[in-house]
Amino acid sequence: MRMSWKLGRVAGTDLYLHWTFLLLLAYWATWGLEWAMLVSAVFGCVLLHELGHALAARAFGIPTEDITLYPIGGVARLRRLPRAPGAELVIALAGPLVNVLIVGVLVSALWLGGAYDPWSFDSLVTSFVKTLVGYNIVLAVFNLIPAFPMDGGRVLRALLSGWMGRVRATEVAAQVGKVLALAFGLFCFFLGPSYWLQATLAAFIFLAANAELQQVYREERRYRPYDRHNDGDGGFWVAPPGYRWVSRGNGVWQLAPIIVPAEERPYYRSWP
Repeated sequence: MRMSWKLGRVAGTDLYLHWTFLLLLAYWATWGLEWAMLVSAVFGCVLLHELGHALAARAFGIPTEDITLYPIGGVARLRRLPRAPGAELVIALAGPLVNVLIVGVLVSALWLGGAYDPWSFDSLVTSFVKTLVGYNIVLAVFNLIPAFPMDGGRVLRALLSGWMGRVRATEVAAQVGKVLALAFGLFCFFLGPSYWLQATLAAFIFLAANAELQQVYREERRYRPYDRHNDGDGGFWVAPPGYRWVSRGNGVWQLAPIIVPAEERPYYRSWP
């Protein structure tokens, strides 16, 4: 059962709000209406951030199944992960770039309105907009931390994939992400219980890094061309190009074609 409410559909992508988000909104509402409005505006920017990923993915022919907003941020669920390092790099950077554009628009609005002093909070509206500018800067910078599977971690994997391969690059990026998540989680633990949300985010990053690494392993096992099979007598049967050996059980092996989506074939060196 899906524990989210559908908000609508934008650019062919379903938008959902997880029920736990309402708990966060209710908590901030106890601080006053202004804080509840600010949290809503920040998550509106998070939604635009995720839409940036979705639109960039669409440009590479990758549909986005849906976008869900959680208390710890948003998640754009792509139908498949980009295998080309360049595509992954562009898709990963698209989200933070949206936040940079939002900062530019808001700062321009403040400048045109005569409230360009960053240290002046002379009205409620000015204070609100400047605080929103600060949050968008934080969103852009925080997401570029190389903690896989955050945007910065995906940028790291894309940069490493060019010379060490996708699997090894994912292993390195996931390890970096888990180390950073563990360090951040311990830091939040020592700061006290008031940092429970940040600690939850650290736990999520740690688990998600490992989960995505396992997903990459599954993909590689699915597509890897097993071109040799031990015949039991110390020799090997060699599969022709475009085929692999598949076990049918009870010691029976069969040649089967390697089925790889056409758009992904350039990234498999063994494809004929």
